[in-house]
Amino acid sequence: MKRTTLAMAALFGVVAMPAFAQTTPNFDGETPAIATPDSINPTAPVAGASSFTEAQAKDRIEKAGYASVQGLKLDSQGVWRAAATRGGKSVEVALDYQGNVTSQSKK
Repeated sequence: MKRTTLAMAALFGVVAMPAFAQTTPNFDGETPAIATPDSINPTAPVAGASSFTEAQAKDRIEKAGYASVQGLKLDSQGVWRAAATRGGKSVEVALDYQGNVTSQSKK
């Protein structure tokens, strides 16, 4: 009985090993596929196929603190772009496929 239990434990350890390897952090400098909470991607907006609908993009931009979102369009790089206001100032805002919301002052 002890041998069976020991063999099962060893087998479980070997089977579970790949799962541990998948959770190892990636330190090779590549950008993650999704935004992580409380982090800012310095390369945002990141080009890529967006799965956000227009309504979802507008909602996400508004939840990031922007108002009066107008002219929302998906560009050729998969980034949603619009005009908006924040703190009473007009800005150009972008939402990438990772969920990063960035803005620039209007010129």
